[in-house]
Amino acid sequence: MARKRGERVRAILATAADLLGERGYAGVNLEDVAERLDVTKGSLYYYFASKDELVTAAIEALGAEWTDRLEALPAHGPPTERLRALLREHIRIAVREHPAALRLFLVPDEWPEPQRDRIKALRHRHDAVFRAVVEEGARTGEFAVVAVDPTLQVLHAGMSQAPLWVRTDREIEQLTETLLKLVAATA
Repeated sequence: MARKRGERVRAILATAADLLGERGYAGVNLEDVAERLDVTKGSLYYYFASKDELVTAAIEALGAEWTDRLEALPAHGPPTERLRALLREHIRIAVREHPAALRLFLVPDEWPEPQRDRIKALRHRHDAVFRAVVEEGARTGEFAVVAVDPTLQVLHAGMSQAPLWVRTDREIEQLTETLLKLVAATA
């Protein structure tokens, strides 16, 4: 019973995240989520008391899952290999699993304050994963970067556009290698 409930909640959260990514906060209501899931709006209230509760849970679930997966990648080895793995995994998630959902994290100013604050906190945690590797690579001389902050901004911008540019595994690899050039890392 608990497993089935958990699966239902995950499906609701994934659907809500996709819709929010497609339409933004103001463009989504509980009816939209229910319609996409082919359930009644009332059944959503069984799991979430309000749109804000659903939105917050969707943001939290997606952001935490995404960053958890990046943090689970090996934390040892040369910075170039670690950054390559981070880029590849992030792009894969964006392209294969959550192409619309990136918008959730790109435009936080459109969101009500509680969700905006949570999005910023999740972005900060996500950025820290990449920042640690880029800073280490710069410190050890493996990476040649002008400055860490603009490098990270360009890496994130490139990754955020991946669902528009990338379709195949080969293209994922090409974008990964292209973004590695920003730190002057060679294949």
